[in-house]
Amino acid sequence: MSIQAIETPVPLTFEASARPRAPRRWQGGWQAFVPCAATIVALAVDLLLPNEQTTLPMSGRYPLLLEWLLGITALLAIAQLASPSLRAWLRPKTPLVALGILTLCAWDLITLKLGWMPLPYFPGPDMVLRGLVDEWRSLLVNASQSLLLLSTGYIVGVVLGLFSGTAIGWSGGVRYWGMPVLKLVGPIPATALIPLAMAVFSSSFFAGAALIALAVWFPVTMLTASGISNVRVSFLDVARTLGAGRFYLIFRVALPAAMPSIFIGLFMGLGAAFLTLIAAETVGVSAGLGYYVRWRQAYCEYDKVYAALLVMAAFFSAVMTLLFKVRDRILVWQKGVIKW
Repeated sequence: MSIQAIETPVPLTFEASARPRAPRRWQGGWQAFVPCAATIVALAVDLLLPNEQTTLPMSGRYPLLLEWLLGITALLAIAQLASPSLRAWLRPKTPLVALGILTLCAWDLITLKLGWMPLPYFPGPDMVLRGLVDEWRSLLVNASQSLLLLSTGYIVGVVLGLFSGTAIGWSGGVRYWGMPVLKLVGPIPATALIPLAMAVFSSSFFAGAALIALAVWFPVTMLTASGISNVRVSFLDVARTLGAGRFYLIFRVALPAAMPSIFIGLFMGLGAAFLTLIAAETVGVSAGLGYYVRWRQAYCEYDKVYAALLVMAAFFSAVMTLLFKVRDRILVWQKGVIKW
């Protein structure tokens, strides 16, 4: 009887010199040069193609802006080659920056260069930048007036909404009488009440602030009431067991637990406030971005209208970003639980 030899696997050996390769220092750095390439394309389109929309001389502010963008993007692209932290910060932003520059290029191409969009309704980026630079003082004054009107109406609407939403969400009796009123009055657009507000308030500023407050009040009230109504009963029972009173339960248990829902109402109210602000400023108000747009549109100065729209977009974006920062500070405990 023969015994067959059992083959044992030979262990694999590695040379001492075989080590994992370290990542290259410059790997992935080419992505930061994409905005530079987009800026070069936009600058070439503006400088090399003839103007078909108008024969008037341009101000030269648009190519100057592109040259500044080219210098900044090139400087950042070169600096990130030696800084991994800067490269990591720039990587998610480069596609958006490149897309924004190419959007400017497309705007310049279909208006000024190809003349597909007629004047005065569709000015090119150079004309809009000229209106933005020439009217910056007036735009700044009107933006400050819009901010004052928006903040006044928004704060009043938030305070009233938090008060009524807390009362409706906490008390069954208030909910019984308040919900029908809320369902009846809340869905009415605030802009539909402009004639009533102008008749009730002698000042156009207070009329506009009241309309904004009404537009903010409804979503804040609904979401606050919903958040407080859905607070876990176990939270309240534990607090009662420890001797908490009614005010402690409302302000230290129910409202903090309802904060995620409340902030949704705040964001919805802010969006409604933006829409109501522009509508309110077009009727009776003597200053503000909405008033400025209507004033310039009456004289067919659409370059200044688009300049005001750019300021309006930056203004609203800044206010929304500020509310996001407040939300992140208050609801810091949600990070890791809910993806923002």
